[in-house]
Amino acid sequence: MDFAFSPEQNMLRDSVRGFLEAKAPVSRARELMETDEGFDPDLWSEMAAQGWQAMHIPEEYGGAGFGYVELIVLMEEMGRVLLAAPFLSTVALGANALLVAGSEDQKKQYLSEVASGERRLALAQVEASGKWDEAGIEMTATPDGSGWLLNGTKRFVVDGHTADTLIVAARTSAGVSLFLVDGDAEGVSRTRLETMDMTRKQAEVMFDGARSDEMIGADGSGWATLSRVIDLASVALAAEQVGGAERCLEMSVEYAKERIQFGRPIGSFQAVKHKCADMLVQVESARSAAYYAAWAASEDNEELAITAPLAKAYCSEAYFFAASENIQIHGGIGFTWEHDAHLYFKRAKTSELMFGEPSYQRGVLADRLGL
Repeated sequence: MDFAFSPEQNMLRDSVRGFLEAKAPVSRARELMETDEGFDPDLWSEMAAQGWQAMHIPEEYGGAGFGYVELIVLMEEMGRVLLAAPFLSTVALGANALLVAGSEDQKKQYLSEVASGERRLALAQVEASGKWDEAGIEMTATPDGSGWLLNGTKRFVVDGHTADTLIVAARTSAGVSLFLVDGDAEGVSRTRLETMDMTRKQAEVMFDGARSDEMIGADGSGWATLSRVIDLASVALAAEQVGGAERCLEMSVEYAKERIQFGRPIGSFQAVKHKCADMLVQVESARSAAYYAAWAASEDNEELAITAPLAKAYCSEAYFFAASENIQIHGGIGFTWEHDAHLYFKRAKTSELMFGEPSYQRGVLADRLGL
């Protein structure tokens, strides 16, 4: 087991960082926050031209055929700049759902379009209860000829207001199943929500007799698929959290060096040194957890079931800690709208809750360990 990145992977990181710093700095995320869509279609196309959406999609489905380690390199760099784009929803959630349980025809059709940047996906799982577990899925799907009619409401659907295709979890007589639904289908009503972190838009999606003619996987197998998909997406999100936490540390150290108080930089004071040191420990520990989980995902290793919730729980707390300490070190200016510190804090908080807060993830881990 070698946790060192290859020269090619390091070149990928350098390329991604340079591209994002030039094309999608935090100032651009601020601008996109104010739009209804929440992303730049031209940038999305440029990302596709770079091969990012295709990164871990197999070549036979139009992808680049790289592994999950390359994907988390992308996610980590995206977290550093708070990228405002439907990448997590389309690639880490939607594409993974198709890779895990889609038919060959579905993979060939949808994944090739995801890889080219032509199709955006969103996973509609959570409902009014806000629960990420199986019991939280109450929406119904009833047979109708060769298809199904969906009724219910999904909330907190990441990028659900702009996705071309929705992957919807609903209950049939056989249990939880997954359905493909056109985002503009009759009976589908989408409303963008006002949430804490507007750099990553979420939506409420109502289904009033909306029709689906395609199921992903077998009827009643949806929860097993979702469990696997959420594990994979949790690893991607953990990597993004590491990138954000690292940037918070960098911001704090930079400010501690330049802010003068009582005639010397505040970084020379022991209390500030301790804060920065504690942040460093958290960031590096989170990085280790995320990278180990990425290795398990890339190897399709059975350890993914253990490492995914562990990484998600730890990286969530590490990011929130780093974002909170970043504001403390900056003092009053860190609370202002003009400073970027609050944007990282909001992203840290919302990503902490996504896929279930740390206590929920630890509960998942305990159940899988038989504790």
